[in-house]
Amino acid sequence: MKDVSVKKKKYQKLIMLSIILILLGSVLAHLFNTSFYSTKLSRISFDTEKGELSGLLYIPNGANSQDPRPTIITTHGYLNSSEMQDAVAIELSRRGYVVLALDMYDHGHSINNTEFSSSSAFFSFWPTSIYDAVQYMYEQDYVLKDEAGNGIIAVGGHSMGGFSSTMAMVQDEQDYATTGIRKIHAGLTMGSDYSWSSYLGVTGDVAFQAYGPRIVGKVAAHYDEFFFDQEAFASGESVVYKDYTNTEEGRKFLGNPAEPQSETWYNLENGGKRIIYTPREIHPRNHFSITTTGHAIDFYNVAFEEYTSTNQNSANLPSGNQIWFLKELFSFVAMIGFFLLLVPLVLLISDLPFFSKLKTEINPEIKGPGTKKDKIIYWIIFSISALFPALFFPTLMDKAGTGMTVLKVFSVLVIALSVVKVIMGFVKKDKEGFKAIITGPALLSAVSIILLLILINSSNVLKLNSYFNEPTTNQILYWAMVVTSVVAIIGLFTHYLNKNSQSISLKQYGFVVNWKSILASLVAALVAVLIAYLILFIIDTVFKVDFRIWTWAVKTFGSSHLVAALKYAPFFFLYFYVTGITVNANTGHMKGWKGYVAASVLNVGGLVLYLILQYGKLFITGTALFPSQSLSSILLFALIPTLLVATIYSKVLFKRTGNIYTGVFLNTFLVTMITVANTTLYSGLI
Repeated sequence: MKDVSVKKKKYQKLIMLSIILILLGSVLAHLFNTSFYSTKLSRISFDTEKGELSGLLYIPNGANSQDPRPTIITTHGYLNSSEMQDAVAIELSRRGYVVLALDMYDHGHSINNTEFSSSSAFFSFWPTSIYDAVQYMYEQDYVLKDEAGNGIIAVGGHSMGGFSSTMAMVQDEQDYATTGIRKIHAGLTMGSDYSWSSYLGVTGDVAFQAYGPRIVGKVAAHYDEFFFDQEAFASGESVVYKDYTNTEEGRKFLGNPAEPQSETWYNLENGGKRIIYTPREIHPRNHFSITTTGHAIDFYNVAFEEYTSTNQNSANLPSGNQIWFLKELFSFVAMIGFFLLLVPLVLLISDLPFFSKLKTEINPEIKGPGTKKDKIIYWIIFSISALFPALFFPTLMDKAGTGMTVLKVFSVLVIALSVVKVIMGFVKKDKEGFKAIITGPALLSAVSIILLLILINSSNVLKLNSYFNEPTTNQILYWAMVVTSVVAIIGLFTHYLNKNSQSISLKQYGFVVNWKSILASLVAALVAVLIAYLILFIIDTVFKVDFRIWTWAVKTFGSSHLVAALKYAPFFFLYFYVTGITVNANTGHMKGWKGYVAASVLNVGGLVLYLILQYGKLFITGTALFPSQSLSSILLFALIPTLLVATIYSKVLFKRTGNIYTGVFLNTFLVTMITVANTTLYSGLI
């Protein structure tokens, strides 16, 4: 009883520490997000013809109808949300400008109510998002207009947000032909050229004409994975070094100077100004960069130099004076508290009468390899298991390539060998007995058949439609389904290869046959996740911050995200169920931190190595290891740490409860919600 009491106090202390980290991180993140309360921050939403747009509105103290300010509407890229524009929003609002960090349609808290097909889904959210926001902001009395009624509004965005900004300036120029008023004064795009807007008729030449006398800039990073090299984009192998300033399109953008230079202003005959910034960054680094944020500050100061209010005391702050990264740091502190909260919360809940059933008898760990030969075999299988998810990551994310053929051949071979084994067992009638002869091969054959069907029908598995309406979640889960199948095959093979397999009980793997234990595990995990997210929603309501670092975030969500989570959760469950059993079975014999390191390497080590090789080769040679893997590689920046946390949860809870289900349910609920809330959800897909 004394030991139980000590553990209970330990869990309570961890929960208190978690709450302190969440509150401390959130309060300080809010402090920097509001520039020490010199800016009023609110989450707004407004109706449009297409649906509802939402965003974070930063209004500097003193900006009102008597002192309207130049205004910036900035937005994120594909799959992201308004919080990804923290750097620009914080730095420009603390310099006295009004800033709206916008959620584009079907991202964050914005909703697209129009209907569209899967073939046009990609063009459903960004073409009008920024311009619809311009219409709303232009009508606000704290937004500056000149004497002729032209809006002193700048538009900007990253990636797809950049395309949306380009489309907004084109649409504004078309309206100017009728109204005689330009609502958009300037534009700064990051990580976007004209590759996708050209599909809607807005080529570079069309855009250059439409920019007119506006002040327009571009951030065209040298290592951008997508854009700024038309040949690379057209070939589908775009992860290469770029120098946009010296391309034909870049020169035209600048007005065709003889020797174009980056970070240099060019004055055009029509009164416009142009500039290109070329930081040595990758695509997602643009919105998490002191360098690029400094460029944005310099750009907007030039764009608005004629309209700076006498009350903008901070407008002259140098571009190197930045605090946004402190907001990100303390959001990360809150995030650490969030993740630290869940395990002790589950274990504290498990002390309650009904929930105590989730704890089962702690069985001895499965013994590790004993002989030298066994150790060699163990580490070979361990290495294959760790590397496989990474080796086949590109081919599975695209559902194409020679890797698909290799996997099909692999599954057919396993099926054939399993059938041969069963036949031999029947013929030999050896001492193993009927059950022992067919169990392993039969299970291997069944899993391999499932794998083969997933591969053969890849185009129809998790296909983008009105039911599975998150494209990147579909990609990740297809990868996870194949990994689950292969890991299961390797696990079964390892078990039946083990000479001592007959002495290993199913309970040692974490299987629980008592349905009450499974139910208690499910409800305990659900209650813990609900409590953690309730805290997040309260924090978001009070402080207008979520928990994040760079692209990795735990966000609030809407009802549509909850519906999507229910659809995707079974797939995440299977992945965490199989990988959870495998990780604990193969690393349980390792004591202390070694077991956690080994488990982490087993689950994400290969993916980390993939990123190192992918970008290491890009920076050294100018061409990535897999030059066609642009978006897929970027997804790993958030997926890897999420899977790492899930691995730790799985090991800790298996060790504390004796069953695999508690960790599996916790990971399923948490990772599903994190994933579906941090990507595009096509609400109008038919």
